[in-house]
Amino acid sequence: MKQLILAEKPSVARDLARVLGCKQQSKSYIEGPKHIVTWALGHLVELKMPEDYDKQYKQWRLEDLPIIPKHMGLKIIRQVSHQFRAIEQLAKRKDLSELVIATDAGREGELVARWIMEKVRWQKPVKRLWISSQTDKAIRDGFNQLKPGKQYDNLYQSAVCRSEADWLIGLNVTRALTTKYNDPLSAGRVQTPTLAMILEREQEINSFQPKDFWTIDATIGLLNASWERNGEKRLFDEKKAAEIANKVKEQTATVESLQKKEKTEAHPMPYDLTELQRDANRRFGFSAKKTSSVLQKLYEQYKLVTYPRTDSRYLTKDMENTMYDRLQGMSGGYREEVQPLLKQKGNVVAKKVFNDAKVTEHHAIIPTDEPLHLGDLDNDERKLYDLIARRFLALFYPAYKSETLTATLKVAGESFIARETLVLDAGFKVLSGKEEESPRALASLKEGQTLSVKDINLEKKLTEPPARFTEADLLSRMEKYSLGTPATRADIIERLLGSEVLDRKNNKLHPTPKGKQLIELVNDELKSPELTAKWELELEAIARGKGNPKEFLENIRKQTKQLVMEIKTSSQEYRAHNLTGSKCPECGKLLKEGRDGKVLVCSDRECSYRRRKDPKLSNRRCPQCKKKMELHNGKAGTYFQCKPCNVVEKADEMKKKVSKREERQLMKKYSANNKKEDEGFGNSLADALKAAMKDKN
Repeated sequence: MKQLILAEKPSVARDLARVLGCKQQSKSYIEGPKHIVTWALGHLVELKMPEDYDKQYKQWRLEDLPIIPKHMGLKIIRQVSHQFRAIEQLAKRKDLSELVIATDAGREGELVARWIMEKVRWQKPVKRLWISSQTDKAIRDGFNQLKPGKQYDNLYQSAVCRSEADWLIGLNVTRALTTKYNDPLSAGRVQTPTLAMILEREQEINSFQPKDFWTIDATIGLLNASWERNGEKRLFDEKKAAEIANKVKEQTATVESLQKKEKTEAHPMPYDLTELQRDANRRFGFSAKKTSSVLQKLYEQYKLVTYPRTDSRYLTKDMENTMYDRLQGMSGGYREEVQPLLKQKGNVVAKKVFNDAKVTEHHAIIPTDEPLHLGDLDNDERKLYDLIARRFLALFYPAYKSETLTATLKVAGESFIARETLVLDAGFKVLSGKEEESPRALASLKEGQTLSVKDINLEKKLTEPPARFTEADLLSRMEKYSLGTPATRADIIERLLGSEVLDRKNNKLHPTPKGKQLIELVNDELKSPELTAKWELELEAIARGKGNPKEFLENIRKQTKQLVMEIKTSSQEYRAHNLTGSKCPECGKLLKEGRDGKVLVCSDRECSYRRRKDPKLSNRRCPQCKKKMELHNGKAGTYFQCKPCNVVEKADEMKKKVSKREERQLMKKYSANNKKEDEGFGNSLADALKAAMKDKN
């Protein structure tokens, strides 16, 4: 009898088949003496759509809402139905003893497999492969320690609840908003509170009133010191600031007190997905989606890192004896850093990283024992791997220790503070490659010592509004309120960008006019990050076997009815921000600009009229056909284009037209002078220009 093994992707299935000795290749599976390895293509099965329950729902109508099926059914995704049929046929084979779920070891992977099993009506025993890396050793160890499928029933129930909640709320609220206001308006259980946080920050920026304040810096002996009073360095009264500056000018300072404070900075924990996305955004400007994509390749293709979609930053205790092998695997790219650690037998200094209680589904993202060949990685892959590698290596180095010296200097009754930080032990920070200089100006000071005030600098400044969110900032907020999971947060941000309610400019997230209006239309309950956080906690409880799935979904159904009723009875108004003055030739409604500005579409959803927007014509003439050229704005700036002749000219390559005034000045300057030099030289504008060029040379 054979095991049927269900992987999530063909690439993973090939690795499993190779390790298990399966060599008989078929179109939809790979067979060996004891195993048959097949695969999904991501999801093969999904929740039924409204029109699958009743064909009338194919047309979106406000009066049909809310759509709440008594029982949520499943259907096969048409585009990948061929692979589902292949698995269905395999499941009927008489020589199969059991099925091994080998999809991604997480909530979504569990859902992928269980829905397929439900549709093929699998009745035989089920086991679960639960591994955190794709190396050959991890696969072999995983198959030697297969878990009972029932162990993950609660995880599956949690995944079903999340999926059905997103369907009920997201689909109904999106249809209600879209049909009520006749514009594509998307809302959901997670994306709406995420957008609301960005709008809240935008309101803080817009309502911010800048204030003038002053700071006073002084050069006292060899020290740079700043005026402080009760920990405040700013003065909001110009007169008072000027009085203090004048009072201390050219006075003598006395060292009133000297304080030393030692500080130990603990090792940073290894990365979870959200923290890695934040760091990659801050350091390299990577979007959360890009980090996830690059990380998946490092995990799946190169097998250099452990499972990516984790929410833990800790490791299990039994992993301590794998550290030496991981260091050896990394040594090909980090020889200098790793060699001293191998001599210490891979001893981890930061023992607190090993904590079974802090690891739920998966441990932190760390390197595997797969031999590292940096030359195989492209630039982005190398950058991301380096973040993971150095954070991992930090665990083997001592903690960072420093000493802060604070001197309080009294000048004419005013306090000036000077601070210096001395590095006592660079510890894990040596991995950053930056040598920190330790100033020593304060070390020689003594209490009661007097110094002369050499220079006073009174500087006027303005208070600044809060900054717009970067993706790193937004990910932190989403994590704080449990909005989404590490695996879904990148997709949520991309969905907001794709639905035109957010823009990304210079790594900052800006709400669009559409996004600002959408938040005004959406129910207060749906905008609340706290409410979504409550839902997420309930889902986590269900995954741990401490929640009630039936009760959770009943509450979601009640909330769906309430949210739709609020939209139906709302008196709010909405106007599409991209309406033009042009009318649709078919129905007479106003046309809207598409996102790229190149297409015009009818604002009425029922009308399918669309056409390309007429290009703006310039006064620039094509050098070949002499017709007016189109004016366009691209990434490289403004340019002119004649499509029939395939001629493109940059705007800055335009010949500058000489004004009448410039013409008179040129005539006056060069006509008389050059007449003497060259009798044959006329006084036309062309001759004057020629003379000007000669003069320039």
